[in-house]
Amino acid sequence: MKPKILFLCTGNSCRSQMAEGFAKALLSDQYESFSAGMEKHGMNPFAVRVMSEVGIDLSAHHSKTLDELSTQRFDRVITVCDSAKETCPVLPGAKVLHMGFQDPPTITRGWTDEEDILEVYRRVRDEIRKGVLGLPALLGEKT
Repeated sequence: MKPKILFLCTGNSCRSQMAEGFAKALLSDQYESFSAGMEKHGMNPFAVRVMSEVGIDLSAHHSKTLDELSTQRFDRVITVCDSAKETCPVLPGAKVLHMGFQDPPTITRGWTDEEDILEVYRRVRDEIRKGVLGLPALLGEKT
């Protein structure tokens, strides 16, 4: 059985969803990947858009809380924001690691130029991709 990984964020609308998408696309042979938030914020349309630019479709994803995955037992929990790191509940048997990424919705709040907004989402998307690709090494596992 493949280890189950949970990407945990505040609202499960952007960063954790992107991380889950990359893990499923790039590491599905090694891990079973999920994402959740401490709260539900709905799917961020800019996150869906920039992921589609790299061939990963998040349009069928939905924002969910950790409670909605309560029947799952996770081997690893990767917090992708500082808030989730600080409030991450204890999940029996799960190794918790942190890979923090900036929050595109917070950075771009109040911005009106769509291309400037997308530039931030693309930068964070690419940072998340790099982080996900580094997971096997971070977890001390062979690739």
